[in-house]
Amino acid sequence: MQRREFLRTGTFAAGSVVTGTALSRADTPESECPCANNAAKLPQRAYGDTGQRLSIIGFGGIVVSRVEQEHANRVVAEAVEKGVNYFDVAPSYGDAELKLGPALEPYRKDVFLACKTQQRTREGAAAELKQSLQRLRTDHLDLYQLHALSDVQKDVDVAFGAGGAMEVLLEAKKQGQIRYLGFSAHSEEAALAALDRYEFDSILFPVNFATFYQGNFGPRVLEAAKAKGAARLALKALARQKWPPDDPARKQYSKCWYQPLTERHEAKLGLYFTLSQSVTAAIPPGDETLFRLALELALGFRPISQKEAETLRQMAQSLNAVFESKSS
Repeated sequence: MQRREFLRTGTFAAGSVVTGTALSRADTPESECPCANNAAKLPQRAYGDTGQRLSIIGFGGIVVSRVEQEHANRVVAEAVEKGVNYFDVAPSYGDAELKLGPALEPYRKDVFLACKTQQRTREGAAAELKQSLQRLRTDHLDLYQLHALSDVQKDVDVAFGAGGAMEVLLEAKKQGQIRYLGFSAHSEEAALAALDRYEFDSILFPVNFATFYQGNFGPRVLEAAKAKGAARLALKALARQKWPPDDPARKQYSKCWYQPLTERHEAKLGLYFTLSQSVTAAIPPGDETLFRLALELALGFRPISQKEAETLRQMAQSLNAVFESKSS
């Protein structure tokens, strides 16, 4: 299968996958230098070769789940004011779609809205897509993704088989309900299998210093996606490790299923590591305080140095990374 051809202007130049080598200023687009744009606005990067540009920090819909609508409206408005134009949500994020739809309505024409389906069959995906469009108060989604691909046989094979979810995604794209197609995954095997089945516009995948250095998880998927021409969107930039048993902070960060980076300097290094890879954008954890921290740090983003990369490499050795490669 082939992707529909869209306007192709420019190329992604945010740098190559690195695990210990810093990106030079020459590798960084001018729009990413604080001196080149309003310091209060997030830098943007190309979303593949589509001509679309996204803020380097995305807004995870979980941020507005389980909050009052007035609060959701305010958080979204503040994010847009700081330059966030990439929003991502899913039906599995509690009431996030119901809160994000009204909050995003005033800005809909100016933002890139991504949603997902965890349904693997045609019938289930069709119903979920219809529901998401209604809840998000929009007639189209900029990006629709197969959500949480974890197993090749149970997820990838079923979604791509006869009567599978991909039939719905392809039809909806032809009808203009979806502009771009992608998937999210927490499995290298599932991600690589999906990349071989279709020329996706993007993948949403963990890109984290500890999974790179300690788990050897991530680099080969980024390389494969880049070779296929799929934009890379990052998860888990502020992940530290799996939650240690009986960690009291778990209650404070109830929207995180992993222990996050909360100390400012460590969070900065972790985020800058992720943004120094060949990614378009990173989506911070769903905790509002961590989203705000990531947003603030990203306003001053610069490529990570070799010394900082080595600091993270040493730090990773003592951590229980949230993912590890099965092939390592």
